[in-house]
Amino acid sequence: MSTVETQEHTALRAAVAALGQRHGRGYVREELWTEAAKLGYLGVNLPEEHGGGGGGMQELSIVLEELGAAGCPLLMMVVSPAICGTVIARFGTEAQKRQWLPGLADGSLTMAFGITEPDAGSNSHRITTTARRTDDGWTLNGRKVFISGVDIADATLIVGRTEDAKSGRLKPCLFIVPRDAEGFQRSQIDMELAAQEKQFELVIDDVHLPEDALVGGGTSHAEGCGGEDAGLLQLFAGLNPERIMTAAFAIGMGRYALAKAVEYARTRQVWKDPIGAHQAIAHPLAQAHIELELARLMMQKAATLYDAGDDIGAGEAANMAKYAAGEACVRAVDQAVHTLGGNGLTREYGLAQLITAARVARIAPVSREMILNYVSHQSLGLPKSY
Repeated sequence: MSTVETQEHTALRAAVAALGQRHGRGYVREELWTEAAKLGYLGVNLPEEHGGGGGGMQELSIVLEELGAAGCPLLMMVVSPAICGTVIARFGTEAQKRQWLPGLADGSLTMAFGITEPDAGSNSHRITTTARRTDDGWTLNGRKVFISGVDIADATLIVGRTEDAKSGRLKPCLFIVPRDAEGFQRSQIDMELAAQEKQFELVIDDVHLPEDALVGGGTSHAEGCGGEDAGLLQLFAGLNPERIMTAAFAIGMGRYALAKAVEYARTRQVWKDPIGAHQAIAHPLAQAHIELELARLMMQKAATLYDAGDDIGAGEAANMAKYAAGEACVRAVDQAVHTLGGNGLTREYGLAQLITAARVARIAPVSREMILNYVSHQSLGLPKSY
């Protein structure tokens, strides 16, 4: 696996950076989303036969990172093309692919992702949202919290559980729930986070869905299209891209903050020389740059493994990338604010709001402690504590 980007990736990075610079920190989300879609960036990871670019997580992570580095990240890229688009492309029925993938690729359709619950977090084994078979489809009941962008999404990919008729055990399954489905209620969560995409709590109250709402359809993965016994496989096929893209989001944010601090340190002069000439200023900024670059290398490894079909290897690398990027982002933002002093807390420089935003990569979609649990158990072979 090469650690040097291809010419195509370098060109993509430059083109997306130019788009980000045109929109900048004061971007209008809808306008940027539309232009990025028109240029083919939103669906760069989706299959060509369904209107996508035919690439993978490597390309999509470059898009999100560069937009973040320009101060205009599109958070729904983590959810709509990366998680939902990937799951449908890999496991959806042909009808589901035709219905959703072209729109997800050209930005005309958006899909949210609902897994987190009040009492379960992201622990799929404790999810209580249930799906019960009916004569003509399914009925869903449950609650979800911290679901991004439900108000702007045409549908939400809901993680629920169905009962195995033979064993009585509940198995994870994924359902496509239209935004206007009866009984599908949302309420906005009042967040301190300054983000254009809002967070919601969902109440799923006897939501009736047709048979084909189940991702993959059918009753068995052996039938070749997903089904009730493929939910866990589908879920983790979407969670690895989520971690990779969260890393891209964090790295882009960290780069944006670092660039602001470096420019300030280069030009701000209090005594004889610019403050960037002093090691107390220069060294922490250099360290932040190194940590961001190291996180990007792990992110690239994770994306490469995922695109190659190595889900197990990608799982380890994606968790490590998300951890490294979250830590690097928080430190970069903190050091950037500290470099600017009082100016770091003004609206003019746009760094203060990143203090809160940077922590998102530490706690979502999974906490750094759970990643350490994963690595200690899966990578190091230590006894499981949870």
